[in-house]
Amino acid sequence: MKWSIIIHPDAADELNELPTDMKAKLARLLELIKQIGPLELREPHVKSLGNKLLEIRLYGRDGISRVIYVVLTQKRVGLLHAFIKKTQKTPKQAIECALKRLKEV
Repeated sequence: MKWSIIIHPDAADELNELPTDMKAKLARLLELIKQIGPLELREPHVKSLGNKLLEIRLYGRDGISRVIYVVLTQKRVGLLHAFIKKTQKTPKQAIECALKRLKEV
């Protein structure tokens, strides 16, 4: 059985705002997650943030972006928050936003 991807409604809007090249890389990584599972991807593509949160790391012509996600039961992955990264460290408010949305998924 393949893994399925669930996208929080607010995250869907954020994903649509990503630059085209980053969307293409994200699509490729999400397809990999569906095929082999989210725990098989490693750095530099994925990094753990703690609190069961993981981030997909995307690099493109316009900079760096991140997609925060969580592994759910029944072979599901929930995409919670996407943003353009402007600082070295993942912003605390991005993690808080993802945790808040996790309760809604």
